[in-house]
Amino acid sequence: MAVIGANGHGRSHRRAIAPLHAAGRVRLVALVDVRPIEEEPQAPVPAGAGVFTDHAAMLATAKPDVVVVCTPPHTHLPIALDVLAAGADLLLEKPPVLSTAEHRTLAVALADTGRSCQVGFQALGSAALAELTAAVTGGRLGAVTGIATVAAWRRSDGYYARAPWAGRRTLNGRPVLDGALANPFAHAVMQCLAVAEAVAGAPVRPAVIELERYRVRPIEVDDTAALRVVPRSGPPIVAAVTLAGGDFVAGEVIVTGTAGRAVLEYPTDRLLLPGDDAPREVPGRRGLLENLLDHRADGTPLIAPLTRTAPFTAVLEAVRAAPEPTLLGGDLVTAAGVGPDRVLSVRGVNGALRRAAESGALLSELAVSWAVPPVRIELTEKEGG
Repeated sequence: MAVIGANGHGRSHRRAIAPLHAAGRVRLVALVDVRPIEEEPQAPVPAGAGVFTDHAAMLATAKPDVVVVCTPPHTHLPIALDVLAAGADLLLEKPPVLSTAEHRTLAVALADTGRSCQVGFQALGSAALAELTAAVTGGRLGAVTGIATVAAWRRSDGYYARAPWAGRRTLNGRPVLDGALANPFAHAVMQCLAVAEAVAGAPVRPAVIELERYRVRPIEVDDTAALRVVPRSGPPIVAAVTLAGGDFVAGEVIVTGTAGRAVLEYPTDRLLLPGDDAPREVPGRRGLLENLLDHRADGTPLIAPLTRTAPFTAVLEAVRAAPEPTLLGGDLVTAAGVGPDRVLSVRGVNGALRRAAESGALLSELAVSWAVPPVRIELTEKEGG
């Protein structure tokens, strides 16, 4: 195995690999990063593992069988294509690619090389999500009429100074899309798409995407957003999220049906089903790396194959095509902290997002004073995944 992008979030992949390396199931042969490799106490660099700054040189020298790619999103496609051409299977961080054209290019490369690609939507391996989708398909909620997610986090000035691509729409002429929907809340959107897939019995095929994007800083992407996906079949999906929140909301997937409502707090795997007195933790997540290894060994189905992420890529395409986010300011925005720890919050944003998620409406449909009309994009059959 090798890891390309071994620092930052790549350290979590190194921690996942460490026990498998210790048990002899895999052998970590190389780490790649443009910066010096950061120490990770839970996953020290094994003796004999090579350290590289160039992924092509690593592929030629170490010849790994499986490669984790955890680099900035706009670099995913070229690196992934090099990995596949070198004959390795791939664990590719989310978002896998940034357009439907890139998605098709990667899909063709997978077919041509016969290699496998698991996408890093690790929350799809959640036992709580599996129990929720089983409740949905088993009729416990009745007919599902809506799926939504709501989340409110707070990000500091330092967060947007973490990398040259942070908060950028493009970098060196290439799309980056480091916005709330594309990056920190990608799991929330994908969880909703997974529930909709269970309802319809097939991956979602978006027909219409409506999008409102806002920002509280001079960045190029959204830190607050309301999104609605209207599928060709199945219930609508709404995402109402912010990185400029008040009280912290970890992230909820809300599924409404004619017989009741279910709520999954996806980061903690706490689940509330109709008839439950209180949310309960549903422990257990299948690891994406172990699943990929099982797939290589005996054909076990992948949890997050590239094909399953096509609807998410269609959403990213809409975000990429949307106009610049609306800047919020004045008395609407409050500040706390100083220097890189300064955080900005939109007054009343949590309540507005909650109403959007629970009603299936966009902010502009709820008479939110600062909301603007949505961008509405109609997709062809091909564009919808």
